[in-house]
Amino acid sequence: MKLPDGPRTPSLLQTIRLIAQPTEFLDNCAQRYGDPFTVRVLGVNSPPVVFFSSPRAIQEIFALPAQRLDFGKATHVFRPLMGEHSVVLQQGRNHQRQRQLLMPPFHGERLRDYGQLICEITEQVIKEWAVGSTISIHQAMPEITLQIILQVVFGLEPGPRYLKLKQLLGDLLEDVTTPLYSSLFFFPPLQRDWGAWSPWGYFLRRRQQIDELIYAEIQERRAQSDSNRKDVLSLLLAARDDAGQSMTDVELRDQLVSLLLLGYETTAGALSWVFYLIHAAPQVLQSLRSELEALPSSLEPERMVQLPYLSAVCQETLRIHPIGLICVPRMVKEPVQVAGYEFEAGAILVPCIYLAHRRQKTYLNPGIFQPERFIDRKYSSYEYLPFGGGSRGCIGTAFSMYEMKLVLGTILSRFELLLADTRPVHPVRRGITLVPSGGVPMVIVRQFSKPQLTAART
Repeated sequence: MKLPDGPRTPSLLQTIRLIAQPTEFLDNCAQRYGDPFTVRVLGVNSPPVVFFSSPRAIQEIFALPAQRLDFGKATHVFRPLMGEHSVVLQQGRNHQRQRQLLMPPFHGERLRDYGQLICEITEQVIKEWAVGSTISIHQAMPEITLQIILQVVFGLEPGPRYLKLKQLLGDLLEDVTTPLYSSLFFFPPLQRDWGAWSPWGYFLRRRQQIDELIYAEIQERRAQSDSNRKDVLSLLLAARDDAGQSMTDVELRDQLVSLLLLGYETTAGALSWVFYLIHAAPQVLQSLRSELEALPSSLEPERMVQLPYLSAVCQETLRIHPIGLICVPRMVKEPVQVAGYEFEAGAILVPCIYLAHRRQKTYLNPGIFQPERFIDRKYSSYEYLPFGGGSRGCIGTAFSMYEMKLVLGTILSRFELLLADTRPVHPVRRGITLVPSGGVPMVIVRQFSKPQLTAART
């Protein structure tokens, strides 16, 4: 099997570079070896890991029959956190069933039920901001996204259980984003319970505390059986598959934790990037402000999310700095052909979102932040794929974009901000995503009169 060319350095060095400087490593490989290229980043006996960025190759990968691929080999590190029944870890019919049950709450009319609450949560978090003070966007955004998940997804209302779960989850998620702690999940030999004082023992006990709170909420919600509730957990409790079966408590727990892990730091990171990018580009900020100022004095979430330039700003942010650098890797189980190459069992195929979004053939001047490109043209799902694609695309795509636009629009409608540090930033790793270096400190220049929140007109 002739593989695409790639670096010849030892696997360990390639792995370290990919973890420590992922965008630089990918850029260097693409410039030197072209598209596709092969790396060895899964240990001494690493199978070939092949990165693709051309739209045609990505389309071919998405079209490959699922039974010829293994998706579990690349996602096993999430099992201790997400649980055995997480949709991320499922394959075949189990995966299809999970997606069918999970998709409805995150699409279409259901999103309208969440809009006003998302704006209210944002207002609540930023209400203490004062003119003349400096705030860290990177600290404020995770606070907003965590509260949105707890209230919109879990359906929790502020109270003892809410506060306890918020504290436990916030601390755990903060730890998971650090390189030292996250290494526990990549190296199974470190997963030994030597008591509460040991790193893995501490994780297991903290996970148990979180699970007890989640299961208590699930059991209480089952007992209430309130059909008027519209949070995601309530909708999942009522969902039935084709055989009329509902999710078990364990399945519900695993899906809730998965949604939390995939939607917390990722969306917060994207919001950090958008605040930096628009304030580093005055003409973009002015165009965005003009569009927001044209809204009525009452803030209607549905009208806000339909603003074309606001949408383009968020799309362009996710093009330059996608939530994930790659789609879910696919391990070949039977020989397949992609981009003119034959790949045998064991090879791992990786559609690379980051490189696809930086292709000069697709995006003129790809390194420039230019929201107008999304107003002038519509890109295919193989050219623009910030949330992945194919059968493994993120189920929360619509929700994440909806949330991102409402949080950004709400804050800009309330405050005028200024970058406290105008020096260029660079991507730094934080858990599974990349965030702007320095935390994006911003000075609050002016506060606008509070717009009145109103429900969308139907």
